[in-house]
Amino acid sequence: MNNILAIVGRPNVGKSTLFNRLTQTKEAIVESISGVTRDRIYGNSDWNGIDFSVIDTGGLVVGSGDIFEKEIGKQVSFAIDEADVIVFVVDGRQDITPLDEDVTNMLRHTQKKVFVVANKIDEPNLTHTVSAFYALGLGEVYPVSAANGAGTGDLLDEVVKAFDRTVEEELPRVPRIAVVGRPNVGKSSLVNTLLGGERNIVTPIAGTTRDSVYTPFKGFGHEFVLVDTAGLRKKGKVYENIEFYSTLRTIRAIENSDICFVLFDASQGIDRQDVNIFHLAEKNKKGVIVVVNKWDLIEKSSNTHLEYENMIRKRIAPFNDVPIVFVSVHEKQRIFKILNNAAEIYEKKLQHISTSKLNEFLLPIIENTPPPIASRGRRIKIKYVMQLKNANNPQFVFFSNLPDEVKAPYKRFIENQIRKNYDFTGVPIQLYFRQK
Repeated sequence: MNNILAIVGRPNVGKSTLFNRLTQTKEAIVESISGVTRDRIYGNSDWNGIDFSVIDTGGLVVGSGDIFEKEIGKQVSFAIDEADVIVFVVDGRQDITPLDEDVTNMLRHTQKKVFVVANKIDEPNLTHTVSAFYALGLGEVYPVSAANGAGTGDLLDEVVKAFDRTVEEELPRVPRIAVVGRPNVGKSSLVNTLLGGERNIVTPIAGTTRDSVYTPFKGFGHEFVLVDTAGLRKKGKVYENIEFYSTLRTIRAIENSDICFVLFDASQGIDRQDVNIFHLAEKNKKGVIVVVNKWDLIEKSSNTHLEYENMIRKRIAPFNDVPIVFVSVHEKQRIFKILNNAAEIYEKKLQHISTSKLNEFLLPIIENTPPPIASRGRRIKIKYVMQLKNANNPQFVFFSNLPDEVKAPYKRFIENQIRKNYDFTGVPIQLYFRQK
């Protein structure tokens, strides 16, 4: 599992800007108003080939009367405990403040490696202001400008040296299945039923599973590693300190899996969080099976099954070419069907189509239904297509004279043609258009 870097400091010193710089995203809200970041935000980064996770914490405030003060303090404290390396951000244009000293006092009690980062040093004539922060007594001070990236490379060179390079024991390279969903939808019960024993704690209290549990499974002609994960809640409902890290580990379990069983609770209906979890698996390009649990609790008519399935496919569109299996873990109904689906999806993920067969199939379709005319009346021509080798999921490259002019609706049309002909049900695929 990746190392974790936590970014801490008082409000409005540029922690979220640094987070966005390291993760190459805009996920952290950046405003010049102190205290914008209330919840921890996580992301992924890499430097010199070393992957790691980054956590942006809320700005630490003490004695402000802010109702969030106590919770942000807990966040920072827990981030310090959980992280492998800590980046303590200060405002390089200002003197040391009492709040900087409060953060320093918290960091003195940790054995983790701490990097003091003086941010907002975006001009050479400001570097002299950095020396004041050596008085904090935390060692070397690194001048950076998170806004334009100056100095971040030197910082990261030292950060990655501090990470633990111990190689974890590898699990057997068999398909990994992450069992994901909202709390209390039956994830642990499903894993226990498949394993034939009470391997994981099962209670009616939402959020019982705090960490991801990897368990080898062999039976019924299949061999997998099952990953039982903590339930993913809406962001506003993540109250407990430890629950943030349960969510982080769940997402990392998805990232490290091959296939996801996305569990829905039939008795509760499908809400936005169910759909978000589904799309999280899709965006990570994992094989997906929708497992509708507690189907035995639903009053049924002759069309209930089809109506429910159609409703799900509408909610999860546009990627709705996935198996949907209605099960009752409690009654052990159809639970082994999802294992057969998983084996099939894993094979589909590994499917590779020769360039000659792809072009023989797709080029006539493209000729008969070409892309819409591009801007300024130019005609888009697609010359040939190939599938990339050694990719984690099926990826196809189309070579065109105007690749940037191929719009999303046409890409979906081409994707649907590939799906119909080669059966990629349950497998996200990617299309790239490049200059010929």
